[in-house]
Amino acid sequence: MTTLADAVLALSLLFVAYTYVGYPALLLVLSATRRRHLAATPPAEWPNISITIPVYNEEAAIGIALERILATDYPPDRRQVLVVSDASTDRTDAIVSGFANRGVELLRMPTRGGKTAAENAAQTLLVGDIIVDTDASIHIPAQSLKPLIAALGDPTVGVASGRDVSVARAGDTTNRGESRYVGYEMWVRELESRVDGIVGASGCFYASRASLHMEMVPEALSRDFGAALIAREHGFRAVSVDRAICFVPRTSSLVREYHRKVRTMVRGMETLYYKGHLLNAARYGLFSWMLFSHKLCRWLVPWALLVALVALAVLAATLPGGRWLGVLLGAGLGVAGVAWVWAARGGAPALLELAAFAAAGNLAALHAAVRALRGQLNPIWEPTRRDPAGDAPAQPQAGEARG
Repeated sequence: MTTLADAVLALSLLFVAYTYVGYPALLLVLSATRRRHLAATPPAEWPNISITIPVYNEEAAIGIALERILATDYPPDRRQVLVVSDASTDRTDAIVSGFANRGVELLRMPTRGGKTAAENAAQTLLVGDIIVDTDASIHIPAQSLKPLIAALGDPTVGVASGRDVSVARAGDTTNRGESRYVGYEMWVRELESRVDGIVGASGCFYASRASLHMEMVPEALSRDFGAALIAREHGFRAVSVDRAICFVPRTSSLVREYHRKVRTMVRGMETLYYKGHLLNAARYGLFSWMLFSHKLCRWLVPWALLVALVALAVLAATLPGGRWLGVLLGAGLGVAGVAWVWAARGGAPALLELAAFAAAGNLAALHAAVRALRGQLNPIWEPTRRDPAGDAPAQPQAGEARG
């Protein structure tokens, strides 16, 4: 029993280490031997684009968002802006209508159907050769749109994703672990882009060829994740574009971030199940390995940690002096609990903040898996409420802009 517990513990911890350390390390090695360059030369003539902004009750953010989009340096005569209101009940629609004389269009859904349903309904109104999807709560700098579009000048690229930079208002010390995790995630996407391509786009800011965007996505699934998968099915790759920066306000609390992760993970799991054939390495090769490592392994990490906890408990009960393992196990769980409470209040040390964010993410993955297995998909969209980033976002902390 002890030997088995030892083996199970070792394998579980090795799996976790592979997911967060081993996989990026292998990408680093591959990027040195198999580096794919992104041909992102500005075109002689910028293509027609359609920018879609799905919203639900975003009266606090939509006006600022539209001003920023209209202020980008993209040629106005080659830019369509379409706001899709998912049956908003506040002043969102009235605010959008106030931009009609500046070329902004409004599509109002008669009843709430969720984000993906709203995006599907908008397809018949889109006129651009490239479709840009974005959110109302983020800040897109004026110079970020052109690099995103230029990336699609590469004939191998079907989807171009922006680089998220997590920001907070001055003096806000809550949920800083999110910012550090975003920096890590953008770094991994940069490595994937060098090797072959990313396995999921940033839902805040990404662009697709119109032919790919027009493929219908079931309402309970995630279009931003699905966009990269659809691109691969059609022989294109998705890439992360360093210069296409978007500032994403940090979620105001760890609890709200937990609930956001549960919602997005349920949709992500269902999307991967729907496109599960892309895990067939015999057909999709390197991309299948990246999809498995980046997505599926991360969702399996909390299960591996649970198995490791059981193995530790067995060892604590059977080994001479094993009670010390039990004490260490209890102390570790206690530290995780303290980290969660302290990080939620703000001002926790960086290591504890990251530990709390990791704990929230893994608990959310367990919760999401249970919901997905029960078929609790809930396609109705409940957007994460973030404070709109100000005109001069706070400087990101160390590591946030990495990638």
